[in-house]
Amino acid sequence: MKSNREKFHSGFTLIEMAIVLVIITILIGGLAMPLSAQIEARRIAETRKTMEEAREAIMGYAMSHTTGSCACAYTSGTLDGSPTTTCSASLCSATLTTHDTAILTLKPRHFLPCPDLSGTDPEPNLDNDGVDGLTDINNGVEDRLNGTPGTCAAASGNLPWVTLATAAQDAWGNRLHYGLTLPYGHSITGFSNADPGDKQVCNTSTGGCAVGTVARDVPVVLTSYGSNGWGARTVNNTDMAAPTSADELENTDANNSYVNRVPSKPGSAAGEFDDLVSWISSSLLISRVCPGGGCP
Repeated sequence: MKSNREKFHSGFTLIEMAIVLVIITILIGGLAMPLSAQIEARRIAETRKTMEEAREAIMGYAMSHTTGSCACAYTSGTLDGSPTTTCSASLCSATLTTHDTAILTLKPRHFLPCPDLSGTDPEPNLDNDGVDGLTDINNGVEDRLNGTPGTCAAASGNLPWVTLATAAQDAWGNRLHYGLTLPYGHSITGFSNADPGDKQVCNTSTGGCAVGTVARDVPVVLTSYGSNGWGARTVNNTDMAAPTSADELENTDANNSYVNRVPSKPGSAAGEFDDLVSWISSSLLISRVCPGGGCP
């Protein structure tokens, strides 16, 4: 029979146990990396679905929201007299350039939702929820100016998730950015076939998005700032750090250009890019909102 000391020496040595632990660590690390990649892929797919639902909600809003009908009345049978009108003067003059009638009734037009402000109040006493003050900022309700009826308070901000009854954030817990061509959101004049969008999407920020154009004259752009969240506003209404790469900076500045391209790897020469960008073209919008005869 072996002694207790002999039994002890017949087991694993510390070196052997260390080797086993190293092997187990390597195996666990190899499994964890694909798992993290799967989680990230699910979040990307979830966010893309959220953005697609937002696009549908925006077009649904346009279908169900129209301006009132109005009449442009002129003092003579020509266009020389001063009009009296229930429409905006610019809308009447633009519509009546080829007409020789004293009165023309304009059909209702469709319009898009305004962004939810994510910055400061652009005018005193902006109120969209019945409670005056900064509760109107980042509350998910579209913002229109009180002093200029029908006009959106800003051309960019949060997607108005409360107004549209859509998801409030992307899969990383950040608000979706909503960029709008302002005339498309005007609730008095609405938009027509002839109204161009003022935004463009490129696959590079080179030259200020002057090359690599993917889409131009776009009225609506939606942006998720991806996994790193640089430039985003969280659901807790705090601002994330600004991006460092030129392509991600293009999606956070105040101009009308956006970059949509294949994500880059961290540490790459082009800088990290993981933004997700979606848009609605004017042709798609008009075909969905005004099928058949288009938008007058």
